[in-house]
Amino acid sequence: MAKKAASFAALGGLVFSTDAGRHCPDCSKPVDACICKQTVIPAGDGIARVRRESKGRGGKTVTTITGVPLAEDALKELATTLKKRCGTGGALKDGIIEIQGDHVELLLGELIKLGFKAKKSGG
Repeated sequence: MAKKAASFAALGGLVFSTDAGRHCPDCSKPVDACICKQTVIPAGDGIARVRRESKGRGGKTVTTITGVPLAEDALKELATTLKKRCGTGGALKDGIIEIQGDHVELLLGELIKLGFKAKKSGG
């Protein structure tokens, strides 16, 4: 059985410090200076694919948009804009924008108007 240390000095060094504030676990920089989350753009061909899905959703239809070449923050803003344009709710999960309801044609037109290459995917 290991012996307990009698004092903090016996621990052999710094255990915890709040001197520099919070740090990003990926790049070890302070959270406000972290660039690893802002510049990550998903790899792909740069074409946004819009499709209607209902599988695994209890029969509810959602429109999904995949392959949008944007960083996480810009993708959130785009998702918010598209949800407002459709007048429905939705989510952003793992880089995939989900919009409630069947809005394939409306979203295709909106993405093209915003300057993205977009195409209909699936049936």
